[in-house]
Amino acid sequence: MGHRKTHAPRRGSMAYYPRVKVKRVIPRIRSWPEVKLDFPKLLAYPCYKAGLTHAIITDIKYTSPLVGRDVVITSSILDAPPIFICGYRAYIKDSLGYLKTLTEVWSEKIPKHIDRVLTISNEYEEDVVRNTEEKERIITENLSKIVEFRAIASTQPHLIGLKKRPELVEIKIGGGTIDAQYNYCLQIIGSEVYPKQIINEGQYVDVISITKGKGYQGVVKRFGVKILPRKSRKGRRDIGAIGPAAPSMLFYIPRSGQMGFHQRTEFNKLILKIGDNGYEVTPKGGFLHYGIVKGHYIILKGSIPGSAKRLVILRYPIRPPKTIPQLKLVAVNTDSKQG
Repeated sequence: MGHRKTHAPRRGSMAYYPRVKVKRVIPRIRSWPEVKLDFPKLLAYPCYKAGLTHAIITDIKYTSPLVGRDVVITSSILDAPPIFICGYRAYIKDSLGYLKTLTEVWSEKIPKHIDRVLTISNEYEEDVVRNTEEKERIITENLSKIVEFRAIASTQPHLIGLKKRPELVEIKIGGGTIDAQYNYCLQIIGSEVYPKQIINEGQYVDVISITKGKGYQGVVKRFGVKILPRKSRKGRRDIGAIGPAAPSMLFYIPRSGQMGFHQRTEFNKLILKIGDNGYEVTPKGGFLHYGIVKGHYIILKGSIPGSAKRLVILRYPIRPPKTIPQLKLVAVNTDSKQG
């Protein structure tokens, strides 16, 4: 770094660039894993972050130095109401190898809360009944060309008293053959799906969410730039120079700007427990900035990105580890009110 005689790491990581705000709070899944399942299943499940607490687990791995002991770890509580499958889409590949929508089929009966997201006409049911047979005929004729199916799922936050407006997400269906995936689409369309039907306890998942927004920040907080000495001219919480004398050009350097409210993915989070009675894990008085978890819930090991009430998508791991941790959940603390 310059003419200094000591080494120091560069400031300003290119790992996440540009650091701009996301356009919407709903996370976007850009890639899906290739899972080997005997039967078709949805590869993701949307839920809401309630808060943090700590859990007591027993390490039963015989090679661990803490084998047989109780260990206190940080755990995240997710509120996971059932999702409603509004429809499904069939994808084929074009001449360049990119995915292209062949057609999509929607359920005959759509819940009332979907009106807050989509504009549904009064003749919707008649149009769906009239067009469903034609679209299903298109799918059966081109079943050999279809490469994947994706379900159009709607969250139901009104069931937990969180808000009225739902979110629509597209979830890939993996496992089995294409014929089995098509039969699975016909089976789940127009019905509710619960978390235990998609994921299991002791399984790894990838957590995709939007981080907390921190607004416009300087280089010290944003990139960890060292504060200059007291006698420095033109400010201390700033960088020394934005570019060298030669070559006369600007390289990428840390600058002030937006911090937080970015989409991030944390890989391989362990599911400790999936339950259907949220009062078991809700602390006294409820979670800070969230409230009481009443229905289905998921406990994850460790912390996850995002604030309370933030939509979180749990996806099947895209690069799962080779070993599975041997842990046994003992208890969950219900005295703390962490947010």
